[in-house]
Amino acid sequence: MKNIAFVGLGNMGLPMAKNLVKAGFNLTVFDLARPPLDEMASLGATPADSASAACADAEVVITMLPAGAHVVGLYLDNECLLSKVNKNTLLIDCSTIDTESANAVHSASEKLGVSMLDAPVSGGVAAAEAGTLTFMCGGDQAVFEQAKPVLSAMGANIFHAGGNGAGQVAKMCNNMLLAIHMIGTSEALKLGKNNGLDPKILSEIMLASSGKNWSLEKYNPYPGVMQQAPASNDYKPGFMVDLMTKDLGLAINNAKKTDSRTPLGDVALELYKKKQNSGDGQRDFSSIIELLS
Repeated sequence: MKNIAFVGLGNMGLPMAKNLVKAGFNLTVFDLARPPLDEMASLGATPADSASAACADAEVVITMLPAGAHVVGLYLDNECLLSKVNKNTLLIDCSTIDTESANAVHSASEKLGVSMLDAPVSGGVAAAEAGTLTFMCGGDQAVFEQAKPVLSAMGANIFHAGGNGAGQVAKMCNNMLLAIHMIGTSEALKLGKNNGLDPKILSEIMLASSGKNWSLEKYNPYPGVMQQAPASNDYKPGFMVDLMTKDLGLAINNAKKTDSRTPLGDVALELYKKKQNSGDGQRDFSSIIELLS
């Protein structure tokens, strides 16, 4: 089995790494925090003292980091990982970042003859744990085919969105739409409740009608309607307000640069910023319904 290095064992990275171990890959891991390293060691992975050390003998390097600055810092600046990996190593960055940062690392990789894929994910912590993530990949078609067996150990839907950076574009479009229909679903459920309707019955009606959408069907924001949803568990994430605000910011910044009109995206960002600034940044993004009370 391939030797894989995994850098970044946060809320998403840790369960993704666990699924790679379950699939039988030889895994070396690194994170700035010690607890996830110890947890992975108990499952058979090898902890490393640095990202460079983790990647020394890796055939595949997977990174899952908070923002573009961290990705650029790892690959190009601080540790300059690109100059240390073997030229036959496949790099897969699963972070959700701005397209400029993704393309900068792609460009540097190509100059060194190293294969790279930007492959952000969708599905949240639950899908990461279940191994059913959606991967949106940008890069060369041949590199995508090379990465699919590894990505399939962590996800159920693996898409090639296009060339370099295309995965990040697909992710920001998807999450902007997700934010918009979560807000719209919340508005509809609150309106119905304020008129005396049972939110669960209203949800069933809309699910059988033209208002059906993912937020309503899989992630209902009204408490008590869907027992496994964060809304019924005090909005424990899930996918945090902080992360949705970040992703919306990426989309709106890109929209300005590409002269794309996103009026609903603009409103969604302002509402999530308001929710974040109220101290709810670490609550699930479906808690946006609380702004409507």
